[in-house]
Amino acid sequence: MKRSFYIDQISPFIDKGVVKVFTGIRRCGKSHIMGMVRDILLSNDVRKDQIVEANFESKKIDFVKTQDLVFSHVKVCSENVGGRRLYLLFDEIQELEGWEKLVNALLVDFDVDVYLTGSNAKLLSGELATYLGGRYVEIHVFPLSFGEVLEWRRAENPNVSVKEVFRRFVREGGMPFIHDANIQGDSAMSYLSDVFGSVVVKDIAKRHKVRDIDLLERILTYLISEVGHVFSASSIKKYLRHENRDIALETLYNYLKYAEEACLTVPLKRTDLVGKRVLTSQEKIYLADHGFREALFGNNEASIDQILENIVATDLVRRGFDVSVGLVGKKEVDFVAERGRNKFYVQVAYLMPTAEIREREFSVLEQIRDNYPKYVLSMDEMNFSRDGIIHRPIDEFLLDVQF
Repeated sequence: MKRSFYIDQISPFIDKGVVKVFTGIRRCGKSHIMGMVRDILLSNDVRKDQIVEANFESKKIDFVKTQDLVFSHVKVCSENVGGRRLYLLFDEIQELEGWEKLVNALLVDFDVDVYLTGSNAKLLSGELATYLGGRYVEIHVFPLSFGEVLEWRRAENPNVSVKEVFRRFVREGGMPFIHDANIQGDSAMSYLSDVFGSVVVKDIAKRHKVRDIDLLERILTYLISEVGHVFSASSIKKYLRHENRDIALETLYNYLKYAEEACLTVPLKRTDLVGKRVLTSQEKIYLADHGFREALFGNNEASIDQILENIVATDLVRRGFDVSVGLVGKKEVDFVAERGRNKFYVQVAYLMPTAEIREREFSVLEQIRDNYPKYVLSMDEMNFSRDGIIHRPIDEFLLDVQF
């Protein structure tokens, strides 16, 4: 599948003097996108021996063991191509100790165009900023969007309905392997559970030397159950007391930071839209892929309001919007999305069968006294737009390429 959304972002930087970095949760498709970059290079008459590929989680390749070995290998490759430019495609680079110094040295000593993937966004962006002085571009990769899943399903069955695909997307999320292998039900949930376990063990516990993995898993499980609710340290501590466990606040906040760095969670700040201030102590936490919630708890459809919020939140972030949760007095606007001069407000609901529910969703937007677009999204087929506030079906909104 051509994930053109990401290729369109990276294409302007091919053969430019910046390091290209793909970050995202484990198994979201970063390596596949790297393979697509390789195909583009080959189609542009780059020779195969000019492309050096390595996965630093692999034990099959000797030269990935230390930065000195990698440097020596690149030096030999450079000599073999007679000084032509080399294209370095390095997967999961954070697994190599001292990788940041290596990348800097390769840029200084050779004519190279560098592409990296990693499952720790903060590590890559932080270290690259230190060593490269801004000479990099980061592209955050998410699991498949609803639009990509629909494209995939229609390649198999052109007559499949949008509603049918969306129902499956609500349950299973967008991890590429599920849709590539077309696995469903228990098999899909088993796969998602395994991916979640890998993120916890490899990308959080191992990297940050977390010893109490059971406590870490309990906290992450609680967060997943509370997707879309305001985060409260006291609520987690209360939950842990019921489990006969306790945790220091500093450790708790560290665990939350680790989950974000591993690209498992997407935290959103809450903003007072009247006072124009960010409520730094209050935020909501969403999942990079809502399928994890189905895998760990089952029956996403029973918590459909939370899941639909999660789907919209991650889709807006994926599209490059700066997203926050808005407050107007005591009422909440689900999402405020901003990108450059583009700004709009979004309310998300499952269904609005009664006038009371419609009033709840529309009234908070009516209190915002500006001219930016305002949307209420739901699964209703009837159009409830009113007073300049646009009501749209959620699946239609997610497929709108204009956003």
